[in-house]
This record gives sequence, structure tokens and C-alpha cells, in this order.
Amino acid sequence: MKTIQYELHDGIATITFDEPNSPVNTMCLQWQQDMSALAAQVLQDQDAIKGILLASAKSTFFAGADLKGAMRLRPSDAAAIFTEIELVKKNFRTLETLGKPVVSCLNGTALGGGWEVALVGHYRIAIDDRKTQFGLPEVTLGLLPGAGGITKMTRHLGLMGAQPYLVEGKTFSPQEAKKLGLVHELVAPGDTAATEMRSKALAWMAANPSAQHPWEAKGYKVPGGLPSSPAVAQMLVVAPAMIKQQTRGLYPAPEAIMACMVEGLQVDLPTALRIESRYLAKLMTGSNARAMINTFFFNLNAIKSGQSRPGKSARFKPAKVGLLGAGMMGAGIAFVQASKGIATVLKDVSQNQADLGKSYSARITQARVDKGRMSAADQQTILERIHATDKVADLAGCELIIEAVFENRDLKAKVTQEAEPMLAPGGFFASNTSTLPISGLAKASKATDKFIGIHFFSPVDKMKLVEIIRGQQTSDDTVARAYDYVQAIGKMPIVVNDSRGFFTSRVFGTFVMEGVAMLGEGIPAAAIENAGIQCGMPVGPLAVLDETSLTLSLHVMAQTRADFETEGKTYVATPGEALLVTMVKEHQRPGRAGGAGFYEYPSDKSIKKFLWPQLQPLFEKTGVQWNITDVKDRLLYRQAVETARCLSENVLTSVHDANIGSIFGIGFPAWTGGAMQFIYGMGIDAFVKRADALAARFGDGFALTDEVKAAIARYQPVY
Repeated sequence: MKTIQYELHDGIATITFDEPNSPVNTMCLQWQQDMSALAAQVLQDQDAIKGILLASAKSTFFAGADLKGAMRLRPSDAAAIFTEIELVKKNFRTLETLGKPVVSCLNGTALGGGWEVALVGHYRIAIDDRKTQFGLPEVTLGLLPGAGGITKMTRHLGLMGAQPYLVEGKTFSPQEAKKLGLVHELVAPGDTAATEMRSKALAWMAANPSAQHPWEAKGYKVPGGLPSSPAVAQMLVVAPAMIKQQTRGLYPAPEAIMACMVEGLQVDLPTALRIESRYLAKLMTGSNARAMINTFFFNLNAIKSGQSRPGKSARFKPAKVGLLGAGMMGAGIAFVQASKGIATVLKDVSQNQADLGKSYSARITQARVDKGRMSAADQQTILERIHATDKVADLAGCELIIEAVFENRDLKAKVTQEAEPMLAPGGFFASNTSTLPISGLAKASKATDKFIGIHFFSPVDKMKLVEIIRGQQTSDDTVARAYDYVQAIGKMPIVVNDSRGFFTSRVFGTFVMEGVAMLGEGIPAAAIENAGIQCGMPVGPLAVLDETSLTLSLHVMAQTRADFETEGKTYVATPGEALLVTMVKEHQRPGRAGGAGFYEYPSDKSIKKFLWPQLQPLFEKTGVQWNITDVKDRLLYRQAVETARCLSENVLTSVHDANIGSIFGIGFPAWTGGAMQFIYGMGIDAFVKRADALAARFGDGFALTDEVKAAIARYQPVY
């Protein structure tokens, strides 16, 4: 065996998982083969075995499935995958039903398949480390726990108790596992932890020579009752509808998990395990799991590991950061920084404005104190890290200064020139602009190699993504330090090259303006909004445009037009631009902040917002031909085409930045795996064919040039 060490000494069979040339243990093909060999060895030695101990030679216990292999699967592989899954469980059952006590010694994290390995043990002992995580988060990758996880967790916790850990993929700490009864003993971390775990395991084995799982014992009853019991049956009436409401029918895994839980409790254990295998085989070979694994595992890990971070400079975390502008954005950044231990100078034009910005952090932390999620002392520590001021001199010594003032080129130049001299030696300056090209803003700087864009999303304390924009003169070292800063404050960085709107704002603009264009064509506003939600966007394009402000969109367009004139270029208005002008100028509907936009916002907060009734007589046209499939496709394809153009133009330089940026920055549907994975998941040829058809009917926004098609093919990932 290459991934498993087996030792039989004094009746104790110690099974140590140790995958060679890997930092973690996985259910790779070699491990699966080794498990069959292990099962055969254990059967051969069963008369000499008094107990079995499961352990790990890695710093964690077990990581789970080999996801790279899953990326190569197709529907035709379902039968073979079913057979593989069944064999894994057969080997697990050999250990579990040998009639000998099995103890899992959990020296670290066990997630997904790793937790299913841990559940083989009749008794589980873990090191009590806060960094350790247990659980079955497969649903977040479009999969389900198919190596016994659903069957065992429902029998351990019952249908209601297991639901958060299976349908939602909630993970838990060793302490939480102990409270749930999923871990039986904890040992303190330290050099002697492994020895102590083994000692406790041997003691338990000696006291329980004929151990078995609870459900193997006569008289076992499922906690909370079977699906037929009145309380559970009542829950099951509404559960599918609640899941459908959350997933919009776009994510098959949660529905499959719930079905598996319910069906599995109505049959014997072997049949329940087989049901589980069938559901998993179907999910593993489907397009949704492939898309979600690609993005939420491989792409996310690429960003976490710094694949977009240039150079090899030492890691950087600033001790002091200055913020220019204490509005919603500056105040939000200040809170996030202070929460991560960074001294923050929050400057505005007046002390009153600066204090108002700091009060944002006070409100957020007070809400947490009131709910018992934060101590008053911790709140005070955070607030003390924020120095609100109207004095430029207070910025002295900042290693990074970020301007977060209004989107006006002259204003940004003024504050840059005013604050830049306050930087510490070697410090760098950043703009939080969402649309203005960084290379143009950098002209106000005396050190263009140390000038960069760091684009936060609102609200800053909730939005994980941060877009780092490299200007034409920005150095690798500055990009690397910006990347490190973003990770230091707990955010997710993507790196893009300079251009108008960069990546996220540019693609976001195509989404909202395609919605406005369709309204201008006469398509009902309700149909447009519902199509956006049905295809998986968080909200419809008109609703999100209200949130970001129609007035702001017009301002950005006006700035773009002025820039084009300065550069001697011809500005071509986007479809729907005239309709925005009409909404703002003729009907005084600037968006939610102004109290009126595409939606009405009743002063009575108990009444939900609703579409402005006048949209129908003003813009809807009788006799216009449309269907919901075209409307949904226009919203998704328009964004995907623009993302592909960003790759072709070198605004984007990686698929992982494209996918993660589109999902976490602009809400592109997660079921697709992101804007580029949407293309690859459909198949390039099929995508091009549909995009060409949309371009022929709805304009150049969907047109794919040969250069863009070449970029799509060039960046296609291979697993």
C-alpha cells in the first residue's frame, strides 16, 4: 500500500493515512486501491485484531476527494463512478462491521470525504484546536457526501439535526462536534497530543471490545423520529419549497441531499448507502458540479495561494493606512482595517465629516456587542485604531494611503497631490475609483510606479472581493504589496490591467444597461426583473441600477464622453442611455437614494418596494415579440461576452480572476462557475453559436470577433 501504513502490534491494528508527495490525504485512485488491500488485510488478521486505530501522518487528518479527477468526468462515466463509490463504502463497512472497536484519532481538519473517513470510527477523539474544522461542505461544490456521510449523519443527528450540516454544508469545530456527540473526547493541543489520543483510544477499546455504531444496535431509534413521524412529516411538507426558493432550481445538490436524507431513513442501511451512491454519481458527472468545483475550489485556491501576485517580494502588512474621504466607502474600509489590527487615519474636509465616518464603525460594533458577538473591550480597541481627522499632517507615516472621494478626476488629483507627501518612505498610494482609468489618475502622482487602483465594493464590511488595478507605470512590487494588503484585511483580491471601468464595473455596466435597453424596446419591466432572478442574479438589472443610482450612471457616461472628446475619439451612446436621461431629467427619478427610480419606495417600511407603475405606459410596447429564454440569455451572455473581451484585450490575464471577480464582484450566478466557466461549461462552439444568434437579433454587444474567440480558446483550462 502506497498511501496507507498498516501495523498490527499487541492486537491493535494502526492504520495511518499518508499520501506520498502530498501535503494532505485525499481519496485519490491509489488510496481507493489501497483501501481494498487494507480491507483484505484486516479480514485476514481479524482473529488477531482487538481494535483498529485510524490516524494520519499529515498535519491534518484527511482532506477529502480528488477533485481534479472529478473535473474530467462526464455523464457517460456515471456507472463507473457509482461502482467506485460503492467499493469505497464496502471497504469502510469491512472495518465497521468486523466486530472490533474502531477509533478515529483526529489530529486536525477533516472535511468532506475526510469527515466520512472519520465517521468510520465507532469512537472519535480530536485535538481541541480552534483552527480545526470538521464537516461535509460538499454542497458548496455542487456535490453531496456520498461515502456514507448523509446516511451516518442523519442517523447520528436525525433529519432536522443533520440538515444544516448536509443541505447547507455548515462546518463545525472540535468543541461543537463534542456538543453534537460527533466527537466523544478532546485532548489539548501540544507535543503530547498524539500520544494522549492513542492512550485514550486504547483505553476505550479495552472497555468496548465489541463496539458498533448506534444504528447497528437492537432498539436503535433515529433522533427526532422517522420521516413518517408527525413532527418530521410536517417539516418535510415545506422543506422542498424552501430549498427551491433558495436555489431557484439552479442548484441540484441541495435537493438531492434532502431527497437522500429522507429516502435513506425509510430503508435499511445497505440500501440507504446505495441510494447515496446513485445520487452522488449523477451529481459528480453533471455540469453544475464541474462548474462549481472549478471555481469554488481550484479558482479560489489560485487566488488564496497568490497566483496573480507578481514578483517574489516579501509579504507585506501595513501598520498604518490613511483614507481620504469618510463617506460610505471610506468609513467601510476604515472599519475593516481596524478590525484586522491596522491603525487607520480617516480624513475628510471637516472634523465633523470625519467623526461621522468613524461613527459607522461604532454602529456596526455596537450591534455586535448587543447580540453578544463582541465584547465592549474589543469594540473599544477597534474604535481606538481609527483616528478621525481633518488634518493632512495626521497622515504622516502611513505606508498606504487610499483615496475614496467622489468620482471626479480633478478632485482625485487634488487630494492625491495633497496627501502623497505624507507617505512613509517606500509607501504607496491607491485610488478606490470604480471606473476612471488608473494611468490617467496617476498623472497627479510624483511616483507613478507606486500608484495603483484598489477598488472596494459596497458595503465594504460584507463584500469579499477587492479589484486591484495595475496602471501602465505600476511596479510589480506595488501590485504585490496591494495584493498582500487585501489579503491582510480578510478580502479576496483579483488583479486586472488598466482600462475604462476595469473588469467588474465594465461587465456590471453591460448587465444593467442590457436590462434598460430591453425596457426601451418595450419588454415589460417585471419580465426583465424576473428573468434576472430566474437565471441566478441576486436581483434584477433595474433594481440594482436603482441601488447604485441612475444619476451616478449618467455622471460616469458624461465623464466618459468628456474623456473621449479630449482623446479625439467618437463616443457612441449605449442602448438605453436615452431612457436613463428621461428617467432622471424628465421624471426626477434618480434611484433609491433619491427616493424614486425604476421602483417606488414607500415611506411605510412595512410595504415592500414595487415597480413604478408609470413604466408600463411610458415604455412598454404592445405587439413587441419577446420570450423569457431570450431575456435571460441576453442578461447572461452580454456579461460573458464582455468578460471574454476583457481577456482578449489583456484587461484580464487569468480565468480564475474572471470567474471569482464575476461572482463575488457583480453577482454573476454561482451555479455557472463564473462568466468564463459559463462559456466553457456550455462548450465553446455552443456558446459562440448562441452569441452569434443574439448578435444578429440584438446588436453588437453580443458580437464575438476572431480575436475574442481565440482568447476564449487560449484560456480554456485543462485538468
